[in-house]
This record gives sequence, C-alpha cells and structure tokens, in this order.
Amino acid sequence: MSTLLAVKPKVIKENWKAYCLLIPSIIIFALFMFWPFIYTVYLSFFEWNMISPTKKFVGFQNYIDVLSDSKNYKVLGNTFIYIAILLLLNCIIPYIFSYVIDIVLKRFKGFYKSAIFLPAFISLVVGSILFTWILNPVSGPVAIILGWLGFEMPIWSKTDGWVILVLSLITSWKVFGYNFIVLYASINGISKELIEAARLDNVPLWRIFINIVLPMSSATGIYVIIITIVQGLQYVFTPIKVITQGGPNYASSNAIYQTYHEAFVLYRTGHSAALSILTMVIFIVLLMIEFKFVEKGVYYEN
Repeated sequence: MSTLLAVKPKVIKENWKAYCLLIPSIIIFALFMFWPFIYTVYLSFFEWNMISPTKKFVGFQNYIDVLSDSKNYKVLGNTFIYIAILLLLNCIIPYIFSYVIDIVLKRFKGFYKSAIFLPAFISLVVGSILFTWILNPVSGPVAIILGWLGFEMPIWSKTDGWVILVLSLITSWKVFGYNFIVLYASINGISKELIEAARLDNVPLWRIFINIVLPMSSATGIYVIIITIVQGLQYVFTPIKVITQGGPNYASSNAIYQTYHEAFVLYRTGHSAALSILTMVIFIVLLMIEFKFVEKGVYYEN
C-alpha cells in the first residue's frame, strides 16, 4: 500500500509534465482553428460587409438564403465533380503507377520516381500559368498540334465541363507525385516473397494487384482517399483564382472558392460564413461515409 502511495505522486507529476508540453500546441489550435471556427459560426448569424462598424443580426436567414440560391447548388455540384475527378486522377492512377513501377518494372525505377514527384516542388500558381500557356486554344502548343491534325481545340475556360476537367488536371499535376510516393512506399513494404510466390504460380499481375497489393496497402490507400477529398475542396482554389475566377457563370467555382468570393468580392460576410459551415458539414458527412463503408476492409499490419 505504501508503495502505491509513493508511486501516485510521481505519476501525477509526469502527467502534469505531459500537459505542460501540450500547452503550445493547444494555444496554436485555439488561435488558428477553434477561434476562427467559433467566429465563423458567429458571423453566419449576422449581415455584415466587413466595412460597417455594426453587424445586423439576421438569425438563420443567411442559411436560408444560401440554401435557396440555385447557384450554390451548381457550385456544390461542381465540388463533387472535382472530388470525383481527383479521386480518379490522384488516387486510382497513382496506385496503378506505383504498383507497376515497384513490382513490374525492373530498371530505371529511380528515374520514374523522380520524374513523377518533380512537379510537387513547383508552385501551383506557376503550374496554373504554365498550363494556361500550354492549353491556350489559339496559340498554345497543344492547339497548334491539334491544328496540324485537323482538330480545333475548344475554348475550355469558357465551356462548362471542360473548364472543370482542365482545372482538375492542373491540380493533379501538382499533387500527383506526393500521392504516388506515399502509395509507392506502402507497396514497397509488402513482402516480396509473397508476390514472387504468386508470380511463380502464374497468377496474373492484375490479380496480384487486386487480391494482394490492394488489401495489404489499404491503410495507406484510405489516407490517400481522405487527402484527395481535401484536395477536391481546397487545392483547386488556386487554379480557379488564377485562371477563371469561378467563371463562366460559376461553372468552375467550388465551395471553397465560393466562400472566398462571397466574402472578399461581394462583401457578404454572413453568406460566406453560412456557406463555410455548410461546406464543413458536407465534408464531415463525406468522411463519415468513408469511415463507415470503406475503412471496414482496411488491413493494418500487426
């Protein structure tokens, strides 16, 4: 009993040390996450243009206005399209690339890894400007080559559908390499003896990928899916801002850019805050669906 009493003050002392070490992180979270979130919720109940010294309380009217505005449904539809395209370009394709380079190819692996990861070092603003020149429908290299072949390049920045696809390609060019390296590291950690045994039994490469590689790297795959969903909501902001500013007629805008547009272009802070909260709710719902239906089959080693 006396030993237990002697140990207890030591444990309490160690706990206080741990809490003290957490204080800097808690302060940072409070300043840059909790307080902005609380203030955004607060602003969503007011009408304010960021210039007037007073705010007018309107209750849930901002939420009603956001939900009754047809353009916001178009913007949310664009957001889901961005997410779907980026899941294909930044999750499925990097998975296949990482599998082929690690398991199938025997030479020049270092070159391929470096070449694929290289765009991750380049600013997304620079990438947006570069792609704007390459895909210029009049004088860009792609338009010139298509002209030689007898095709006419569409004015994608003014065309519904095309503009979302091109902006997704620009974003994917930037973030593809990071997802590829993460997935490659996961696949590279799978036992090579297991894969070689399957190949000796003449198991097709596509079945090795689906039945061995995919399940055993699924924990990393889930992480990449979550990151890709975040990219669908956030990373596309830069090319939208640099190239289209949400046009034509909100055809390229997504939820994140629209909140910026409402606050800093139209000066409707309450609408922007309400849309931000609704976007966060949608993001939480997406994560809940992902955890409920996808993560159940995840393989965690050991």
